[in-house]
Amino acid sequence: MSDLLLVVPPVPALAFLEGIGAMEMMLVAIIGLLLFGGKGLPDMARTLGKVVREFKKATANVEQEVQRVMNEEPPPAAKPKPRARPALSTPAHTVPVTPPSPEAPSAPATPPSRTDAPPPAA
Repeated sequence: MSDLLLVVPPVPALAFLEGIGAMEMMLVAIIGLLLFGGKGLPDMARTLGKVVREFKKATANVEQEVQRVMNEEPPPAAKPKPRARPALSTPAHTVPVTPPSPEAPSAPATPPSRTDAPPPAA
């Protein structure tokens, strides 16, 4: 059996600049120098470096937090608490309702007529 060797060509660091030549790069540098000045370009590059560094740090922190949460074991399931039973005695602010006794007369189905009412004023 023969050993196969897979050769992968190196990927350039700035692959998106593959089609740009030296003249184009120099033109971009001159335009940048004219727009931002000799002191502005290094300041912009420094700020951009800080931004990239902070972004990488934040990404690493998020990645570590996700890994930590993934590796944690879930907490055991809590048992449901039993419900409290209602008290047997009635509170002081309530009045017990007693059902009508069988000896008590039942209420009439129609309201009584008012014979003692004064006649309507005309």
